[in-house]
Amino acid sequence: MKAISLEGSYIPILILLASPVLYTIAIAPDTFQMGWNEGRGGFLFALAFIVAEIAGIKYAMARRRLYLASILAVACMVYFTLVENGYRQVIMDSAQHYGVRLKDSWTWMWDYIVLGSFMVGALSILYGRRWVRIAPASPIYLLGSAIILSLDAFFPYNTLGPLQFIVPYLLQFDAWIINTLDIGSATARSNMLFLNGSKGSMALQVFWPSAGVHSIIIYSLVMLAFLLKMNIQPRRKAIYFAVGVAGTVFVNTMRILALSIYVLTVSADINAFESFHSVAGEIMFLPWLAGYLTLIMYVESRRAKSMGNDTASKNIQDNE
Repeated sequence: MKAISLEGSYIPILILLASPVLYTIAIAPDTFQMGWNEGRGGFLFALAFIVAEIAGIKYAMARRRLYLASILAVACMVYFTLVENGYRQVIMDSAQHYGVRLKDSWTWMWDYIVLGSFMVGALSILYGRRWVRIAPASPIYLLGSAIILSLDAFFPYNTLGPLQFIVPYLLQFDAWIINTLDIGSATARSNMLFLNGSKGSMALQVFWPSAGVHSIIIYSLVMLAFLLKMNIQPRRKAIYFAVGVAGTVFVNTMRILALSIYVLTVSADINAFESFHSVAGEIMFLPWLAGYLTLIMYVESRRAKSMGNDTASKNIQDNE
């Protein structure tokens, strides 16, 4: 069994793991909408996660592993080819047989399941059980998104009470900010936000996915995987996790505020609002998540370097 060194050869592995996403962009670029249940925009962030975790890794593996993972990549691309050539309608038609209430979430759910399963399978072949510590973020993000889409497919709107619980409080806080800053007039009642400003009036009905509850769940999954692979004290991991949860809640609050300000100061036209609404969530949440993870890596890298220098200084003093 011949092994190859990964010095410089992580690039073909990245190409292999990225190939289903790149192929799908080539054959169906219009499906990469940024709305969380409106397309494959999340694939791009899964791709960013895999690049961030794999790039630069040196690892020796049997060439046979690359060939086996390539077979999975081809199978994944075949699936997306079928979807773009009529199979999507078959998936949508199957929704009625399973009691699905929201067909869009049901349809995109399968894309995330397939790509997430490919990532898990390919990483398992390439790295064995070590993949959980090497590159867990992308598969967890994809399969976490699939879980959220499945919940939305079977329990849309406000039918999933526990996840809807936080929505009235977020709306009340946003209404308070709007009224305090005198941006317009806002009133929150249950999951309704009534807006009245210089551009007109609009009533927003907010359900748990639009309130960003799904992003809190996905953040928790990705962050737990990220912290698992870091060799730091459990107390520091808990602090990072808690700060991230608070930051994610804040970002979601700002998202609803941004939507409200758009209605009050830019346009109360429903079509223009829907266009802005479809991208506002992912544009705010995913950069925040990537930025926060980068900040943690920077802080821990500096801390490890500082501790290394302190240890070296102590050894010199002891020798003296």
